[in-house]
Amino acid sequence: MRILLTTTSYQDTPGKHHKMLEESGHEIIRDRGPLTEAQMLELIKTKGPFDGFLHGDDAITRTVIQAALPSLKALSKYGIGLDSVDVKAATDLKVPVLFTPGVNHTTVAEHTFGLLISLAKHFTAHLSSVSEGKWKRITGSELAGKTIGIMGMGRIGKEVAKRASAFDMKVLGFDVYWDNDFAKQHNITRCWKAEELICKSDVVSLHMNLSDDNREYFNKERIATMKKGAYIINCARGGLVHELDIAAACMAGHLGGYATDVLEIEPMKVPHPFQGISNILVTPHVGSRTFESVERQALMSTENLLRLLSGYKPLAQANSW
Repeated sequence: MRILLTTTSYQDTPGKHHKMLEESGHEIIRDRGPLTEAQMLELIKTKGPFDGFLHGDDAITRTVIQAALPSLKALSKYGIGLDSVDVKAATDLKVPVLFTPGVNHTTVAEHTFGLLISLAKHFTAHLSSVSEGKWKRITGSELAGKTIGIMGMGRIGKEVAKRASAFDMKVLGFDVYWDNDFAKQHNITRCWKAEELICKSDVVSLHMNLSDDNREYFNKERIATMKKGAYIINCARGGLVHELDIAAACMAGHLGGYATDVLEIEPMKVPHPFQGISNILVTPHVGSRTFESVERQALMSTENLLRLLSGYKPLAQANSW
């Protein structure tokens, strides 16, 4: 069978997943995502047909899925977030959507705290100063005693909460689904409304799925309700914030800073409103890009697809009919 592989971290990081895919006996067609709908359609037209997609954050729309039929048998997402996949269309068209839950919560939580510490201690400015032969020093802030509000208490949110507790931070959490035993064990206070968490937190850390209901959730109105000088950390999806409003709040000093691993449009389109703002830090969507996590995600996404193409039940499927 023919498999389209587009995820770059899968291709660029060594690991056992390469051997698994090579030994499958299937033909592998490679490209480098994330690809737009137009690019996906062009690939299907010029290099298809494909029996399976092994993809990252490419635009898997209804039009793309329809164009890949009838040969397309499965979509295997390398990762957890499915906001770039039209799951409803795939379900309507009876195309399985596979994904990889439980593979990157440790590394994303670590990245979250890396960004938070970088903001609080002004790492970027200090490192740049010294690399230029200067000795500029900016007074930072302690994390101990501060309140962190975690929006989304799934696997990643829980790992962030554990690390926050280790830093002697007070932890607030908001989620529709609540693990009361975990919250009691780690002394996490539940906020029944997101607005309560947002106004009480010194740091708001985003770990929600992106949907039509929460797109650009952090806009100027919600930012205005936050503590002056508060931070927002985003290791979820760029679309959760209104980027122009974030930039304005950081420049005005209402937000102490914004640190993100994700943007509304990736890769970054230059010029971007975040460029040149000293209290905005951006990493290029590498929060789950560690040797350990890449191999876990890649092995699971590959096994998912190979099992389904061979007629077996995949390890994790996001839709059903």
